[in-house]
Amino acid sequence: MGRVAQADETVFVRTLLREVVDSLNPPAGFKVELPFFLPTLVTNVVQLQQVFTNLISNALKYHDHPETGTVQIGCDDAGEFYLFSVKDDGPGIDPEYHDRIFVIFQTLTERDTLESTGVGLAIVKKIVERQGGRIGVKSAEGQGAKFVFTWPKHPPKVKTPAPAMAAAANSAVPLPT
Repeated sequence: MGRVAQADETVFVRTLLREVVDSLNPPAGFKVELPFFLPTLVTNVVQLQQVFTNLISNALKYHDHPETGTVQIGCDDAGEFYLFSVKDDGPGIDPEYHDRIFVIFQTLTERDTLESTGVGLAIVKKIVERQGGRIGVKSAEGQGAKFVFTWPKHPPKVKTPAPAMAAAANSAVPLPT
């Protein structure tokens, strides 16, 4: 992640989410509910897709009853950012573990119980933070989980050197004689 520059492009978030859900191929009874409003924005589509794919995939993978589970996607305006949420009705996460789940190679289940590497949420956190956003979870055991993250409405502006610095960098430097 982050090693190869990827161009920003126009993303219809509703279309992106439908593609993510289709790619995950959830059981027929598993529902993903989308809100009325979902934005269109210019951003790195691959990274936004990776965030949603991981969060929705986790809701499906860790659900006690994935054949009847529900995930609700939310989106609110938060100034320069959109505030997205991915809420499930699964088993929830004890608040004691909320920080741990974002640490690489940390899982809350036995490795032989579910196929999990413990890198997914760490990558999600890194992607969100590289975009200038934040991510967190609200959950309690037995009450589902709600992952909330901010994503910029506009791509970050490319920083250019200040005019004085650029002029100095382009001027000839005398060599010692």
